[in-house]
Amino acid sequence: MEVRKASRLIGQFAMVGQLGLSLLMPLLMCLVACYLLVTKVSAPIWVYIPGFILGLGASMTTAYKVYLSVVHKEEKNRLRRDPNEVNISRHI
Repeated sequence: MEVRKASRLIGQFAMVGQLGLSLLMPLLMCLVACYLLVTKVSAPIWVYIPGFILGLGASMTTAYKVYLSVVHKEEKNRLRRDPNEVNISRHI
């Protein structure tokens, strides 16, 4: 029983890490692309503004997809549980 709880806890930590990377990486990739445009192609400095906005949009999109996958996984796990199990919201 303890192994199952530890495994579940590790899985939840992995999901938090994945969510963090999903929020951070698209923004960083867009900002690096803007940096390369400004330094290599001599693009104007205002290129960072749309790059930042696009990076935030991509971050939110990937975070939403991660959220949907977690919700879908939890729903699938909830359907597999024992129907006689007593929860806080189900006392009888």
